[in-house]
Amino acid sequence: MKFKILIAVVFLNSFFCLAKEFYVAPSGNDTNDGAIKTPVETIKRAQELASSGDTVFIRGGVYTMREDHIAQQKSIWAFVTKLDKDGISYLAYQNEKPVFDYKNIKPAGKRIIAFLVDGNNIHIKGIEVVGVQVTLKKHTQSECFEVRGSNNKLEQLSMHDNMAIGVYMLSGSNNLVLNCDAYNNWDSVSEGGKGGNTDGFGCHLEKGSINNVFRGCRAWFNSDDGFDLISNAEPVIIENCWAFYNGYSTGFIGRADGNGFKIGGYGAGKRPYNDLIENYAPIPKNTIRFCLAVKNKQSGFYANHHLEGNYWQNNTAYLNKRNYNMLNCVALNPTDFGTDGPGWNHEMVNNLGFRAISEELTNIDKSRCILKNNYFDLSQITISAADFLSLDEKLLMAPRQADGSLPDIDFLKLAPSSDLIDAGVTIGFPFKGKAPDLGCFEQK
Repeated sequence: MKFKILIAVVFLNSFFCLAKEFYVAPSGNDTNDGAIKTPVETIKRAQELASSGDTVFIRGGVYTMREDHIAQQKSIWAFVTKLDKDGISYLAYQNEKPVFDYKNIKPAGKRIIAFLVDGNNIHIKGIEVVGVQVTLKKHTQSECFEVRGSNNKLEQLSMHDNMAIGVYMLSGSNNLVLNCDAYNNWDSVSEGGKGGNTDGFGCHLEKGSINNVFRGCRAWFNSDDGFDLISNAEPVIIENCWAFYNGYSTGFIGRADGNGFKIGGYGAGKRPYNDLIENYAPIPKNTIRFCLAVKNKQSGFYANHHLEGNYWQNNTAYLNKRNYNMLNCVALNPTDFGTDGPGWNHEMVNNLGFRAISEELTNIDKSRCILKNNYFDLSQITISAADFLSLDEKLLMAPRQADGSLPDIDFLKLAPSSDLIDAGVTIGFPFKGKAPDLGCFEQK
């Protein structure tokens, strides 16, 4: 037994000794060897030098990207940095902020993808992406990060002031998007400049792409939606995420749709029925829990003509045009799949809403849903401003905590005297007191 343990220790030591570090810096040169004192200029070159298990550290500063950095042009796409080598970590160097600026990359007739994550077991952490462009006038989109691999982790990324979607996931399983921010993104070029495809986060998975999660992310002032799961073939979890001010400019001028969480749907019947059966059935039920939607142009939480119900658990909506909009299509059959009807088969538990501009809850057939201890179910509860520690919206944009998690703020947290405390039912998560609180924040 001792011999076996010794062999295992020797193996692990040799594994860790083989792992290497490479460095990228704005002042680097791709003819260098990538050591800390002789860094390379591009992540593309660092990937060529690295192997699975290695780490690429990205030094702080501005990386002004050029068209000669484009790794691949294929059909209508231009992939600037293509990460297709498995098992490599790309991490911002400690206490430094690398900023990748794409304002000079404008290939004619192409959709621009700043980073294509096409490999597996890749970890990207701590970088900022700005200036991603759109040049096409017709229906199009650009993206900061497109994910097509599995077991990848995108962490503490900041994607802002682009014409592009922040994170756009199309395939792969077990991917985690953690503590990322997407804001001030607006396509002012295509389709009349409304920015109708520019979401903060989009997940539009093909069949077999399972266990994908968005956690601790914020989306605000994106010209379209905060989070969008349209044309999604597998269930997705969005938890502890915030969506606010989507569909607006920073001056609250209306742009495109502007939903906080747009969960499901298949183009409101525009997709052929046979395509839905072949590529999407059975229709997934997505999970949205412990999320916050504030002052989005349209709905805070929106089922978006979905052909199935979703799980909505312990969410909070405030000042959206409609706080909860459960609109579904009637049924998945050749006649009804493109016909709208009141939401059915949704499971709504412990949700909270306050001060919707138009409607608190709309487009729902309560008799065909599972509803437990939501604010609209509890006739004995009256909600007022006094139930909350703060209604100061500016707190939503506070800096993140040192570990990258969402800021610890008082906004919409329950006041100690509120009767919304302990008003929920257990759904399998820890809580304080006699029962869970309503909404996304559990009182301390």
